[in-house]
Amino acid sequence: MTWHDPMRLALAEAQAALAGDDVPVGAVVLDETGAVIGTGRNTRESDGDPTGHAEVVALRAAAATRGGWRLSGCALVVTLEPCTMCAGALVLARVDRLVFGAYDDKLGAVGSLWDVVRDRRLNHRPEVVAGVLAEESTALLDGFFARHRLPAPPAPPAPPGI
Repeated sequence: MTWHDPMRLALAEAQAALAGDDVPVGAVVLDETGAVIGTGRNTRESDGDPTGHAEVVALRAAAATRGGWRLSGCALVVTLEPCTMCAGALVLARVDRLVFGAYDDKLGAVGSLWDVVRDRRLNHRPEVVAGVLAEESTALLDGFFARHRLPAPPAPPAPPGI
């Protein structure tokens, strides 16, 4: 499986996060048959919820669809490498496969800064597929942050010569 179609669904969720002025990250959870059983986008700003990460929102939706917290046999597809909270959540939910787009050099916990999902001390380690449609994910994030960065303040005037 190329994972392109599910990643495009996650990218659509990421795009929708922009309406709430949230960082554009989107996620979908697929069951064993490939059916979407949960979707999510970042909602930290729109909901005022520090746990409103796309992965957590999607995992909650999938658990509600399944009627239980165990998501064995499922795949989580997300546009950005999960942070430590989200990596821990998907391990605890027993997700079988993580598919992500762009790496996150600042907060990533699936190989960039940490590698939570492959830690041998944990009782569950999902398969990881990285870099799926990474360019699209990166472009969406770069565009968002370019619009939200403050311009650099002007340099102070040079002191008069002596």
